[in-house]
Amino acid sequence: MLKTLMLGVAAAALAVGGLQAAELKFKPGEDAKFNWKSYEDFKGAVDLSGETLTISGPWLGADKDLFMSVIAYFEEATGAKVEYAGSDSFEQQIVIDTGAGSAPNIAVFPQPGLAADLASKGFLVPLSSETEEWMKENYAAGQSWVDLGSYKDKDGAKKFFAFSFKEDLKSLVWYIPENFEDGGYEVPETMEDLKALTEQIVADGGTPWCIGLGSGGATGWPATDWVEDMMLRTASPETYDKWVTNEIPFDDPAVVTAIEEFGWFARNDKFVDGGAGAVATTDFRDSPKGLFASPPKCYMHKMASFIPSFFPEGTELGVDADFFYFPAYAGKDLGKPVLGAGTLFGITKDSKAAEAFIDFLKTPIAHEVWMAQSGLLTALKTANLDAYANDTLRKQGQILLNATTFRFDGSDLMPGKIGAGSFWTGMVDYAGGKDAKAVATDIQKTWDALK
Repeated sequence: MLKTLMLGVAAAALAVGGLQAAELKFKPGEDAKFNWKSYEDFKGAVDLSGETLTISGPWLGADKDLFMSVIAYFEEATGAKVEYAGSDSFEQQIVIDTGAGSAPNIAVFPQPGLAADLASKGFLVPLSSETEEWMKENYAAGQSWVDLGSYKDKDGAKKFFAFSFKEDLKSLVWYIPENFEDGGYEVPETMEDLKALTEQIVADGGTPWCIGLGSGGATGWPATDWVEDMMLRTASPETYDKWVTNEIPFDDPAVVTAIEEFGWFARNDKFVDGGAGAVATTDFRDSPKGLFASPPKCYMHKMASFIPSFFPEGTELGVDADFFYFPAYAGKDLGKPVLGAGTLFGITKDSKAAEAFIDFLKTPIAHEVWMAQSGLLTALKTANLDAYANDTLRKQGQILLNATTFRFDGSDLMPGKIGAGSFWTGMVDYAGGKDAKAVATDIQKTWDALK
């Protein structure tokens, strides 16, 4: 769906290849920020000389190059040759390939639902119980990541199928440090503080938020991120899970409450640049521009980690603009939940090399090589935060490490007609003044029609 695509999954053409000469981006043994011992230990334990590993995934362009820079270390350590095929139609191609018996050894899934569907048809190989336990222990909020990669097999038994590697972060609020300093405002630590800050900015004569839901045919999706984050801050993770699978109806009181929590910010004329009426019509790519106006048209903008792509040219992150964690309520015992997305690695054709590659993804060096360039966040606790290419990525990585719960973008887990359809349009209706319960009931009617 669009939100995942906006985080860098999509591209424009098919590409296949391996490194021409297995060049290593960073020389082993040099630069102490890398965990070279993890690389050397893996290298000493695995010999795949003469074997070929095939991987298919969504990455093309810069993301493909970054992934290939990680693959180079696996090739160098094991002697294996890796052939990676990237496609902007990966989701369709992997269904065709697995059904035709021509699957790659490993598939990289941007959508957990697609992995779950293939697992239910017997096209994914369960990962080992040791790998499941490893993830619980070595990833922050480890059980969340195990749950994300666990699906029912063709016999209906739930098993661990997919290894999370390369995460994206949504639970962020962007702001201009100079504007906060001028206003005497501090970064809020709790949701109670965030709401108090919102009201204080209004009392001081300012407008606290810029919010835009416009996105062409996908208008409305930014509001789904708001609602999903609010679900995790007002209801249990288990309730969230039941919501995205429709085990509880869309108009359940917990969901209606989350929608109304979004409305607390978005439906108050004093809280939003342009007034509540501008929320649905303002393009999400234009909405952060108010942060940079002089005087500022707004002080805060909630959006995922990709939004700096739409900041004014030359904006220096950490100086000209910064972010903070979209906080949880101090008065609710729900920890520090994080909403995000990412990719999952599953074995679609088993081999010794495929299993070894999953083991390779457990090594800090597999994460650090990508961290040191750009575009990868990780919940791996043993990866060195100093390996991140800049302070912005490091701070985002720390948010992942501090998470007590991680949940994948909920609308991406729902059927397309809901998560990329009635949920989007329903949020536009809600932003325009329609009652939250009525909106939720309409969405549920659409879901019922699919059953």
